[in-house]
Amino acid sequence: MSETSIDVSGDMQVPQQRPAGGENRFSIDMQRFPSLTNLPTPMELIQMVRRSLRPWMMFFNINNFKSAVSMQRLNNRIVRNLQYFQSNYIFVFIVLMIYCLITSPLTLLVIVGVAFACNKIRNSNSNFNLFGQQLTPKQQVLIVNLGAAPVLFLVGAGAVLFWTLGASCFVILMHAVFYNIDALVTEENDGFLAQTV
Repeated sequence: MSETSIDVSGDMQVPQQRPAGGENRFSIDMQRFPSLTNLPTPMELIQMVRRSLRPWMMFFNINNFKSAVSMQRLNNRIVRNLQYFQSNYIFVFIVLMIYCLITSPLTLLVIVGVAFACNKIRNSNSNFNLFGQQLTPKQQVLIVNLGAAPVLFLVGAGAVLFWTLGASCFVILMHAVFYNIDALVTEENDGFLAQTV
């Protein structure tokens, strides 16, 4: 028989040994969760959308609703409308979401409760000890939000979410399909609208 040599050299890191005691047996290293500092706040998102909103009279101008001549032009029209009216479409989604929340009181109650709990945690700005682990306020907010997910499922937030997504996609797609963006070509935005995607 011939001998086979395999090179198994390299750097190996030994995992940390956890104590065999009962209290730290199920401990979780909460410091490994990614930081959420780069996400904008809801108010910053609303301000960004408001700055880039197109005029609503232009958005709802019924004289610009026409069917496309060919599939190629329809494809270009949809892409250009989605780019041009992106903020308006986000606003339509937000309005439909607010409508769904108002018509679903249990979901609204859970969301208000979670928002109140998160606000109290942020205002207290103190660490909390859970199963021997120190939780920062950001980690506490994350746990509250994760804990709210099953409650939201039980009160029917899934149906609200999918209804909102379905209605928004339908309304946005119908506007993008039938709105003739070529009628908006002017000298100031000719460069943007002349690009084919």
